[in-house]
Amino acid sequence: MTILIILAVVAVLALWVISIQRSLVSEDEKCQNAMSQIGVQQSSRWDALTALAELTKSYNEHEYNALRDIIAARSGISRNSTAAEADAQEDMLNQVISRINVVAEQYPELKANENYAKTMDSVNVYENQVRMSRMVYNDSVTIYNRKVRSFPDSIVASMLHFDTKDYLKVEAQKTAMPSMKI
Repeated sequence: MTILIILAVVAVLALWVISIQRSLVSEDEKCQNAMSQIGVQQSSRWDALTALAELTKSYNEHEYNALRDIIAARSGISRNSTAAEADAQEDMLNQVISRINVVAEQYPELKANENYAKTMDSVNVYENQVRMSRMVYNDSVTIYNRKVRSFPDSIVASMLHFDTKDYLKVEAQKTAMPSMKI
């Protein structure tokens, strides 16, 4: 009889561990999928920025070469990328956008170009999609980290080497309250 009770307890514990492991894997997959979506959106944004860089070529060869070099230095974001890698790519994207905006300010005829306007609109659409994907990723990380850190799931997470994930950073200038001075 004692052996049956021990076997029943072991079976219940094994099922409990399997259940928690599956739950952790599911949440980890959601985080990886969310990171992959960021990569897809950023890739589309890079494509649009490459088109904008090509438009600047006839206006300012030096800026075009600088933009081309930055764009060439990019690396793709995949489902296995870290938050730091995604943030680094976002910083590079913002650097390219800033430089393109400077060129457009210097050359009003570029800013008035219909292709420039359409491509810039698509950059803005992709930027909003990246922003939404980043929110989904951070939400997924919150749920995953909560499971990894909460008792008793933390015991199984520790045994199976499920570690907490980093959040994507929030840009300081986007969190500050905008000035309302006129």
